[in-house]
Amino acid sequence: MYQPKVPIKSAAEVRAILGPDFPSQVAKVIDHIDGHCKAWIERCPFIVVASVNAAGAMDTSPKGDPPGFVKVLDEHTLAIPDRLGNRRGDTFLNVLENPSIGIVFIIPKRREVVRVSGTASLARDPDLLAEMTVNGKVPDLAMIVRVREAFFHCGKSMIRSGLWEPDRWGPIDGLPSYAQALKDHGALDVSLDALQRGLERNETERLY
Repeated sequence: MYQPKVPIKSAAEVRAILGPDFPSQVAKVIDHIDGHCKAWIERCPFIVVASVNAAGAMDTSPKGDPPGFVKVLDEHTLAIPDRLGNRRGDTFLNVLENPSIGIVFIIPKRREVVRVSGTASLARDPDLLAEMTVNGKVPDLAMIVRVREAFFHCGKSMIRSGLWEPDRWGPIDGLPSYAQALKDHGALDVSLDALQRGLERNETERLY
């Protein structure tokens, strides 16, 4: 196992490396969803949610749906629908133990992202769930997020990665398929072809 040869062990060391804060980057953090954040969230089709359980184990989960799937209920509250998935429920189980949560809102072709942090709870309010219906399917539950912080994050990560620039994308030849990874990691006693067919049905028949 790799061990760092020059470990960094204090906030003072980090600050010495990074330099002083940019005043604008401190002042940009707000404690609610204003008009700019609301417009962004209502156009966003993809988010990444970070959560942590009582033991400190982290989880990061992607969620995607038609733009606007995350509902802005008021300037301090968001609602995120659940959809058919792998039934692990990592995020949901985590927030029941530790409500702290972080979300990154990503919009294709935009370099910047919006970051929101706060606390989360779970709900099955019929009226709210009905508003989140897609393709005639009502979600079974929603995650309610009480906003503590919200801010725009600059686009340098997207620029460096070339995420929205096809000419800069690397080849995907030789990467394992999802089916191959599942079979190998889980030591599954099922043929690769059968597993692949099941995953393809899952992606066409169990979206909602």
